Amino acid sequence: MLDFAKFTKYSKPGPRYTSYPTALEFSDSYEYDAYIKKLESQDATRPLSLYFHLPFCRNACYFCGCNVVFTSRDDKMLRYMEYLKRELKILSKHLDCNRQVIQMHFGGGTPTFFSAPQLGEIIEEIKSYFPNFVKDAEISCEIDPRHINEEQMRVMSEAGFNRVSFGIQDFNEKVQTAVHRIQPYAITKDAMDLARKYNMHSVNVDLIYGLPHQTLETFKETLALSLTLNPDRFAVFNYAHVPWLKKTMRKIDETTLPLPDEKLHIMQYTIDFLTSHGYKMIGMDHFAKPEDELFKAIEKGELHRNFQGYTTKGGADLIGVGLTSIGEGVDSYNQNFKDMALYEASIDAGKLPFERGVVLNADDQIRQYVIMELMSNFKLDIKRFEKLFNIEFKTYFADAIEALKPFAEDALLTIDENHIECSETGTLLIRNIAMPFDAYMKKHATNSKTFSKTV
Repeated sequence: MLDFAKFTKYSKPGPRYTSYPTALEFSDSYEYDAYIKKLESQDATRPLSLYFHLPFCRNACYFCGCNVVFTSRDDKMLRYMEYLKRELKILSKHLDCNRQVIQMHFGGGTPTFFSAPQLGEIIEEIKSYFPNFVKDAEISCEIDPRHINEEQMRVMSEAGFNRVSFGIQDFNEKVQTAVHRIQPYAITKDAMDLARKYNMHSVNVDLIYGLPHQTLETFKETLALSLTLNPDRFAVFNYAHVPWLKKTMRKIDETTLPLPDEKLHIMQYTIDFLTSHGYKMIGMDHFAKPEDELFKAIEKGELHRNFQGYTTKGGADLIGVGLTSIGEGVDSYNQNFKDMALYEASIDAGKLPFERGVVLNADDQIRQYVIMELMSNFKLDIKRFEKLFNIEFKTYFADAIEALKPFAEDALLTIDENHIECSETGTLLIRNIAMPFDAYMKKHATNSKTFSKTV
């Protein structure tokens, strides 16, 4: 069982480390011409991972932290499709699109807000530029169960999609009302049955704890109902309440949010419940069946983390297409415009809609390796690190090792000559454990509104 008093003391703002450096370090000092040079000089032997942002939703879910455009107008979506096509055409001038594609993900927004013919048209356009999808490519889509029909699922299945994630968040009606997302169990079950009918290899669900009016008892009911759907994976996220960044979150009554102690009880119960029903904890917020490839990867220490979450598809360059999408190269990150008018204006000018990014220096790359290893696999092979970078680990990171001593004293991790390894309890505080290796944390330490809390 968790020592809740011990855990609560670690509750402080911290990054989720989908990247390092984090998006806070992205800036317009990374200029367009430099970005294009990076793109054109990518190693053609490295495979590609493609991300497409389809940003439209009809209504706001108040908990959502995604970059979303609210609309019910079909003409806006048709217009966006045309700009996506034009972006792909410009991209093809600067990128070797004949490289192998090992992963593609549709995120949003609500990707299935687009009709079946529209989805088919988008997919056909993508494959006309990227013809070399490998046989076992992971092709996935985020789906709102309230916006999916059989024709859409058929189109995705025929196009090779093999993994879908359904947003549930919570089945409790009071919680759903408070976050402006009414989604009865029957709708979710019908959507998941549809995915299985069309042979999706992995059918996953997303839950969120820390939402208004949630209690341990109400979340127990959500977990029990979710289990009856027999998902291949659970993603159980800690709600990040950042109303200073997301205006829709201001509609949530903060007095109804569960306190850290209640959230910890929910987290502990979730872990116990899912592991007792055959799931294994992977990463800081994922659970999968033992036969899942994620579980096999973490056992080998080969799990990776990128903007699309945990994956076994490492060693790829990530290409982000669409409004606000983020890409990743060997030593850089880049992000498209978040503002639709600026996104369109850039494409109208014949340029990729690149707005900002960051080029990693040598220190960034060293720290990126350490942080991503810890975030993905909960351990670091020190000797492997030293061989890779030709650096003495304990000298280079003397301050970080000192900062980790309280974690070792609390039995949250062990440090010896060869490894840093988190205990089972320590994995739940992996964001805190990674933070001492972050060279940028000091400049953000005085601003409590920079990140969401780790607990």
